[in-house]
Amino acid sequence: MAFDVFFIFLYALGGAAVAGVLGAGALWAVRHRSAAVSLTVVVAVSVTAMMAGTLSVAQAMFLSSHDLFVVTVVVGAASAVSFGAAVLLGRWVVVRSKALTQATRSFGDGGAFAAPVKAGTAELEALSRELAATSAKLNESRERERALDASRRELVAWISHDLRTPLAGVRAMAEALEDGVAAEPERYYRQIRAEAERLNTMVGDLFELSRIHAGALSLMPSRISTYDLVDEALSSVGALAEQLGVRLVGERVVQEAIDVDSKEMTRVLYNLLSNALHRTPQDGTVVIAAEEGADDTVVFSVTDGCGGIAEQDLPRVFDTGWRGTEARTPPGGAGLGLAIVQGIVEAHSGRASVRNVMGGCCFEVVLPRAP
Repeated sequence: MAFDVFFIFLYALGGAAVAGVLGAGALWAVRHRSAAVSLTVVVAVSVTAMMAGTLSVAQAMFLSSHDLFVVTVVVGAASAVSFGAAVLLGRWVVVRSKALTQATRSFGDGGAFAAPVKAGTAELEALSRELAATSAKLNESRERERALDASRRELVAWISHDLRTPLAGVRAMAEALEDGVAAEPERYYRQIRAEAERLNTMVGDLFELSRIHAGALSLMPSRISTYDLVDEALSSVGALAEQLGVRLVGERVVQEAIDVDSKEMTRVLYNLLSNALHRTPQDGTVVIAAEEGADDTVVFSVTDGCGGIAEQDLPRVFDTGWRGTEARTPPGGAGLGLAIVQGIVEAHSGRASVRNVMGGCCFEVVLPRAP
């Protein structure tokens, strides 16, 4: 009995093996064809292997012609059904694959990915989800690129205007001095010097911003007290506050140690305080504070009396070239100060933000506390 079973097994294995070898060759030949063709070949190989093994055993068992015919018919019918099901399944997979392929073409057109309405296999569903996530990221990148491009165009236009205006004034005053028609030469000299300082500041801001964007900002951090940092910032803008008639107040300044580049962070606070002083009306108050924040951080805040910023403009405040309305724009400003603030703060692993408060707005800089 055991010998007969082993004999049957060998016959079935031999017939199936021959069909498998032929099927492997067929699969290799159609490896670059449609999934439906490959699926059909796989089913055809399975069915052929089953038929070959069954008929080999039937022949070896010396069945009667009638019995052999019956076995052949049964196997043939099962094979036909299996082959037909494979063809239908392959077409179903191909249709959904084509629908997914059609949906992915929206990437090249700059649109968003829309998954096919009809559900596909688990693998196609997973691929659709990944494509949708990638599409969302690409759309965000496109929006950032558009915003940056618009910001660059605005910056070029504003810088061109802001450079042309003082240069035209300097040229006119120089010509007046050269022709000897200047009524007050000393005043012209002072004005030319002031315009030269203004131009030098703008060029310096452009250079600093280019270093930030290029990732070439070199920091030299050292441990410094928040109290000393605020004191340096107040000293740097004291004369400007007196000139503009704005009260400058430091309050809620905690004594905490932070590891920062003191020169760059002083520039951050100077830019914030300078903007606040220019935006605040005469007899107004600008407040700077340094308080303990959450998660071992220190929060520097500068609150002004500018009257607030439009809600739709709040997300753009730190964009390069953004200056808001003329009423809140310092004379000669190029819209670079806040962009520089954000770049320096992020280089220190911090974050900068702005929010409206009663009567004005509050700029906050969050920095990690020294370990």
